[in-house]
Amino acid sequence: MNNFTPCDIPVGVVGLGLMGSSIAVALLIAGHPVKAIAPLPEDNELGPLRIKEQLILCKISGLLVHPVEYYVASLQVSEDYSLLKNCQFVLECVVELIDVKNAVYKRITSNTRQDCVIASNTSAIPISVLQQFVSHPERFMGVHWAEPAYMTRFLEITCGNQTALHKAEWVFSLAHYWDKEPTILRKDIRGFVTNRLMYAIYREALSLIKKGETTIEDTDKAFRYDAGSWMTLMGIFRRMDFIGLKDNAEIIKNIFPKLNNDNEIPEIMQRMIDEKAKGTKTSVGFYNYTEEEAKRWEENFALFNRDIYGLAAKYPSDIVNHS
Repeated sequence: MNNFTPCDIPVGVVGLGLMGSSIAVALLIAGHPVKAIAPLPEDNELGPLRIKEQLILCKISGLLVHPVEYYVASLQVSEDYSLLKNCQFVLECVVELIDVKNAVYKRITSNTRQDCVIASNTSAIPISVLQQFVSHPERFMGVHWAEPAYMTRFLEITCGNQTALHKAEWVFSLAHYWDKEPTILRKDIRGFVTNRLMYAIYREALSLIKKGETTIEDTDKAFRYDAGSWMTLMGIFRRMDFIGLKDNAEIIKNIFPKLNNDNEIPEIMQRMIDEKAKGTKTSVGFYNYTEEEAKRWEENFALFNRDIYGLAAKYPSDIVNHS
């Protein structure tokens, strides 16, 4: 693995919405000088405030080794893409619209060196599609973070058809300085790994609810208190090792043929799409929320991420394997 000094590696973040701000915080904590581009006027105003608020939360959570202002001093925010000229890595975090991303990539590539690694945080658009909009596409890849970026260990690096593997491996090595447990997906597949796994679960859960075989509340309980009790420690395949491969084979033989394989959007989901429901953001979703309840879920999620971040660090797979 490469040895890095993050303070010597300037990085760029384009897009300072909720996710972009969170990623900027993670990179600041790692020690990078961060050049943040705010393509929207509201991001230019609100982005720095979000970043400082998140840094304060990181301080409360014990993630900082320096005062908040130390990290703020390493941040530059501008609407001017020329700020990226010395960056070695630039991450795009704008809206999931190809035309918007294409315009952003043109601005990035015209203001960075040819060897600057460019990445997208997209979780939906194939990297091989986005790659065609970037000069020297071998330096382009997907780098998909989980929210909040500064308090989760997930990072999924996805190669497009033209990505140079050594570029992806460079980001893989650097990501360890971000306190991540990164993965490299060497072949670009729709939805990448994480979304494909989660949407398979969503489809099965929605199917069971549609058939009246369970409820939303009971499905959440089953997932939370069974899978939720072992996932952070084991993952999927180590779990199968743990409970016995013979049992898994028998279960697979009996259960796989009965799993849902529909391609239609379930009625309950379509209804919420039509109503523009956004869960805790609009107080309407699978559950209804008061404004106070929605705020409490946001606060609890932040606290939980702090706890699970520390718990995962206590039981990393290499220590479990070799202790």
